[in-house]
Amino acid sequence: MVMLKALEVLEQSPWSEQIGWEILFNPDEEVGSPGSAPLIADAAQRVDFGMIFEPCFPDGNLAGQRKGSGNFTVVSHGKAAHAGREHHLGRNAIRALCDFVSAMDDLNGQRPGITFNPGYIHGGGPTNIVPECCVHRFNIRLEHPDDQQWCLTQLNSIIDTINQRDGIRLELHGGFTRQPKVLSPANQQLLSMAKSIGHELGITLDIKPTGGCCDGNNLASAGIPNIDTLGVQGGAIHSDQEYLKVKSLVPRARLSAAILLSFARASALGESFDWLKQQQ
Repeated sequence: MVMLKALEVLEQSPWSEQIGWEILFNPDEEVGSPGSAPLIADAAQRVDFGMIFEPCFPDGNLAGQRKGSGNFTVVSHGKAAHAGREHHLGRNAIRALCDFVSAMDDLNGQRPGITFNPGYIHGGGPTNIVPECCVHRFNIRLEHPDDQQWCLTQLNSIIDTINQRDGIRLELHGGFTRQPKVLSPANQQLLSMAKSIGHELGITLDIKPTGGCCDGNNLASAGIPNIDTLGVQGGAIHSDQEYLKVKSLVPRARLSAAILLSFARASALGESFDWLKQQQ
């Protein structure tokens, strides 16, 4: 609603023909945009900047730098056996995976800005059988692209150690789905522009780093400066208590409309947008 109202204002303005716009709706953002990432990369070849309507911070401020994210799965293979009669012949996949999770979790705090989050475990069956399979899914967040290799090296080292056990085999699947959003000079200037516009509208804005990631990471990786928290205010995100502040709908729509109008008016006056191409 915020986005559409902002576009209505632009289209009703005398500068509506000065800039174009393109909308990309995608349903898979929460899982890393695995299907829509190619569409985002394709759109990045046609646009100069991006506006993404993720919710802003509860206080209304905007996100700047964002961590990157990786989603991984480890599958643990053991050997089934009767838990009473032939327990010694079994190889417990759950125990092996628990050792992996414990060692992985111990990586937290070893390198600044990197977090490992065990998120899901499933395996085993009847308690009179030594479990032969167990699955674990986890997430990694990091601030710097160069840290990806460190993470992979540590994970593979843990897996190699556990795989030396007789009858145990761990497999690592997945990868880093979003690069960290490191603010380019162009993105910094775009955010500064938004702050100035907000001030003119009576909206005080600050720019804060966040551990969350979104399609703003994807656009930034494609070289497109963007503001990715132009959505409504609210709180308790990703919980059953999540809410939005209805009173924020109009101010947020005004902010996005004013950003669009600023670019359209500048284009009408013949101003250059070369600064949008500035990268680190």
